[in-house]
This record gives sequence, C-alpha cells and structure tokens, in this order.
Amino acid sequence: MPDKDERELIRDPRRLRALAHPLRWELLDLIAAEGTATATRCAHVLDQSVASCSYHLNMLAKYGFVEEAAGGEGREKPWRVTSVNQDFRLYDLEQEGVLAGEAAAGALVDREAALLKDRIRRHGLEPVEWQRTIGMISSNTFLTADELAAVREELMAIVDRYRDRLTDPDLRPAGSREVRLFAATTVAPERPNPS
Repeated sequence: MPDKDERELIRDPRRLRALAHPLRWELLDLIAAEGTATATRCAHVLDQSVASCSYHLNMLAKYGFVEEAAGGEGREKPWRVTSVNQDFRLYDLEQEGVLAGEAAAGALVDREAALLKDRIRRHGLEPVEWQRTIGMISSNTFLTADELAAVREELMAIVDRYRDRLTDPDLRPAGSREVRLFAATTVAPERPNPS
C-alpha cells in the first residue's frame, strides 16, 4: 500500500466519476477498516448483493482505488485499498473535472448524511462513556481564505495523528472502536449589501 501520508489530489475526471456512488465510499471505508475484504464479506456487512459489491469493487480497481490482496481462492478474492486518502478539491480543474468532482462530492455527502442519521438513531444504544463523546459541531464565523486553509490543515493534522490505527490493528488501544470523523469547510456565497 502506498505511504499513508501521501496527499496526492485526485484530478482525473474518470477517477473522480468512479467515486460518484455512495456504495463505493462504503466499500472503501469497510476495506480500509478491515484491511482486506471479499465481495461476499462486503455484501454481508453492507447488506448488498455479492454481484453489486463485486461490480463496484471492480470499478474501484479499474481506477486504482482498490487492488487484489493475497490469500484469495477462486471467486473469493480479497481486496485492499491502495490508499486511505481520497483527497480531491474542485478548484483548478477543467469543466469535466469539476462536474465529476461535484458528483463524487455529492455521493460522499449523501453517504455521510445517511451514516450520520443511522448513528444518531443508535446513539441511545451506546454505553454512557461513548454517548458522552458523540456530538456534532456546526458553527459560522468569518475567516480569510488563508485562515480557512489553515483550519482545514489543522483538522487534517488531528485526523493524521490517529491514521496509523486504521491500517495497523496492533496500534489500536484496548477499548478503542472505529470512530467516524467528518468535517467540511465551506464558504457562504456573497450576500448583497443591505440598501
């Protein structure tokens, strides 16, 4: 697997379009968390058909997001992610790239919204020590473009501090569980001046 700290931006419109499906984001998350997974395992965990998971895994492989891992037999081939980073931004792209990036971002947001709603519904089922740690933050403020870029980098630094635990189960402390961190930085459109 490539270096975990690699932050190469995805700029190829075809690769961005390959991410324009929520199930593909789910597959990437599952395989990253488990290290490897077969289409059968993915179908079982994600409540999908094996055929659907197999199709989407092959599409992810075609565009370099997953690859076959060692240890499979026949049709039960395990897959692994090629990188735990799927970093893309919509700036400085040709029109085709912008449209593909918008579709990929839309699929990611749809997937995150569904995941968040599901986990909110399950909140009360968690032990109290976990209930106290779960929350959402939504805030508006005024920043310059440079300040917003710094905020994004600070958020990524927090995530990177624990990223090794995703790919190396030996680094996971006793009692740790898979945790989802999702943050978005957006800028509001300019508002007309009051007259």
